Amino acid sequence: LKKKKKKKKKETARCFTSKKMAYQKVNADQRAPGHSQYLDNDDLQATALDLEWDMEKELEEPGFDQFQLDSAEIQNLENPETTDLNLDSIQPATSPKGRFQRLQEESDYVTRYTRSAPKSNPCNFCRLLKILCTAIVLFISGILIGYYAHKKCPSNATSSATLDLQLYQEILETIQAEDIKESFRNLVQLYKSEDDTEISKKIKTHWTALGLEDVQFVNYSVLLNLPGPGASSVTLSSSGQCLHPSGRPCSEEARTRGGQDLLYSYAAYSAKGALEAGVIDVSYGNADDLKRIQKMKNTTNQIALLKLGKWPVLYKLSLLEKAGFGGVLLYVDPCDLPKTANLSYDAFMVSLNPGGDPSTPGYPSVDGSFRQNRANLTSLLVQPVSASLVAKLISSPNSRTKTGVCSPLELPNNDERIVNMQVQTVTKFKTITNVIGYLKGLTSPDRYIIVGSQHHTAPSSYGQEWASSTAVITAFIRALMLGVKKGWRPHRTIVFCSWGGTAFGNIGSYEWGEDFKKVLQRNAVAYVSLHSPIRGNSSLHSMASPSLRQLVIEKSHFNCSRKAKCQESNVSSVQIPGDADYFINHLGVPTVEFTYEDVKTLEGPSFLSEALFPKRTAKIEEMDPFFNLHETITKLTGEVILQIANEPVLPFNALDVALEVQNSLKGDQPNTQLLALASRLRESAELFQSDEMRPANDPKERIPIRVRMLNDILQDMEKNFLVQQVPPGFYRNILYHLDEKTSQFATLLGARERCKLLASNETLQEALSEVLNSINSAQVYFKAGLDVFESVLVGKN
Repeated sequence: LKKKKKKKKKETARCFTSKKMAYQKVNADQRAPGHSQYLDNDDLQATALDLEWDMEKELEEPGFDQFQLDSAEIQNLENPETTDLNLDSIQPATSPKGRFQRLQEESDYVTRYTRSAPKSNPCNFCRLLKILCTAIVLFISGILIGYYAHKKCPSNATSSATLDLQLYQEILETIQAEDIKESFRNLVQLYKSEDDTEISKKIKTHWTALGLEDVQFVNYSVLLNLPGPGASSVTLSSSGQCLHPSGRPCSEEARTRGGQDLLYSYAAYSAKGALEAGVIDVSYGNADDLKRIQKMKNTTNQIALLKLGKWPVLYKLSLLEKAGFGGVLLYVDPCDLPKTANLSYDAFMVSLNPGGDPSTPGYPSVDGSFRQNRANLTSLLVQPVSASLVAKLISSPNSRTKTGVCSPLELPNNDERIVNMQVQTVTKFKTITNVIGYLKGLTSPDRYIIVGSQHHTAPSSYGQEWASSTAVITAFIRALMLGVKKGWRPHRTIVFCSWGGTAFGNIGSYEWGEDFKKVLQRNAVAYVSLHSPIRGNSSLHSMASPSLRQLVIEKSHFNCSRKAKCQESNVSSVQIPGDADYFINHLGVPTVEFTYEDVKTLEGPSFLSEALFPKRTAKIEEMDPFFNLHETITKLTGEVILQIANEPVLPFNALDVALEVQNSLKGDQPNTQLLALASRLRESAELFQSDEMRPANDPKERIPIRVRMLNDILQDMEKNFLVQQVPPGFYRNILYHLDEKTSQFATLLGARERCKLLASNETLQEALSEVLNSINSAQVYFKAGLDVFESVLVGKN
């Protein structure tokens, strides 16, 4: 009998020793190196959460019944001879799921634990009842702890899926047309200021009053090219008639706002002086036009009559400069404008500055910077003139026939016109001011969504768009801060910028971008442009980087279901005017812009927006009298900003970038090497999007470190398409096209144009090499991203 009792004691001790070792093994595996054996509060809450979810799940699994204790096991637990083994030896590990899985691996433990025991113990029922009561109490306690821990640490799925969407709607519903209209009217009263100081102070004061954090001035002393003391003029040698750029005789007194128009009808950073020469009509100034003209006439030191549009003005001026011209009369053909736009006597301003302070090219205008002497950026005398002046020059009284069909302005080839043009400008250093305000992000404050508008920076009546632009961005700030006051905050930081010096070549945004270049290269996520939201009232037009196109289409379609004035799928990646230039071309930041346009303008030649016409306050209010279009732009832009700033995974689409590359290679002269590279890029983008982006968008699959890695890749993927050498006026980011009608890479189109004027195709070969390297860089980039994620998975396993 004694031998049987000793044997039974040994078996019982071995059973509980095995159980103790199994739990210790789980604890050792689950505990991170260097961590204490005790859990802190956060770990305890995570354990309770996992316990609540995993116990419910695993109790439903069919194999779990093998862990149920029968009466024999309960008897052994209550055996007086094993009282030294208490509950301390079976504390749960960090992951209850891991604990159950580990126990399943201990097969010896299961087999030893299912032994039968004598049924003669009279206290079996009492002991069973005690164990059941203890288990029920522990189970209920676990549920309560899990419930309250769950309330303190809500899941990402709940916070991002429903609460944010409801809050977005609450924020956007507070945007009202009347508020935008009132803000617009208050701003336009300030445009007569001699500099932008008063307007900048007004904007800063208003933004601060709305609750925006850390609103500050960022000032730069820059070289501006301003009108001279007198108006420029064009004199017809045949009649001796002197005309202002507007087409009115020089003898007429300046009336009302006409005095300002006379002074500000000029090309900033043009050469200055006088030139008397013959006028040669070069139409739009493309390579075919110049090649035809050079065969017929001597162009050396002559004056070109040039239409604005179809190509960037800087590119066309570079061709005219190489052809030997000495001056340019620049105008907009009335046939290229909507019928409602009567601009016959309106001259305009253009800037010949590719961007930033001309005296500090490529680096910021801060104290101590070396200043270059660059009073003019071209050797050509450039003078913008009205269609009325051109009509008098070519002796054409009316551009429209009696039938209403527009007849383009053109000078007959056989006619000779001699004119004397005088260009008067002055250069001086002036301070321009940017107003920058921050709304700090909650979880990723080092990631920036930059929202940019412009404010007035010159004593002219140009660009009432600035007041429209500032009113829209201010309306969104007002709505956003109402949400912040309720306790909400975006995940990423939103930076609101009101740029100065836009009319002179986006100087404010360029200088700020160059000043903070290293920070922005690492942290800038997207740029949202509010440069000129209302340019017409016919159709909603959306510009978006390829990576943002899906998001913009989604928002535009939703808007089209509510409003009639928009076209389906009217989303493109084209060159746009304004301060987005630096962020697209030097940082490779995904960009989006919503505007209302005239359908005629969209159908006509591109780059007409380079002409800054003197738009009066009444003009904006005529196009949108109730400011409903302003309200729509504000809400639409706001939806996009909120989604980019708050989505755990950036709403960028890798595959759309690859598809854009393939579409850009469609043409008459396909390059097999480029097509093969584009095909490989698409394969890598498809793998990346399916293997990494889709799982990350599922809250159950979302791991914070993997989401951060994924967002870093999405944020920087368009940087691969920045090239070094492009024709003047072209984007360095090759993903953007020249206009809506051409899908080919703009840099290849420009190179083919130059080949028409040159004997060799060296320029085209260089452009092809740039495109090829960009596509290859993007393909390697996506593949490297896939390899990094694969390595992380292998390491974790």
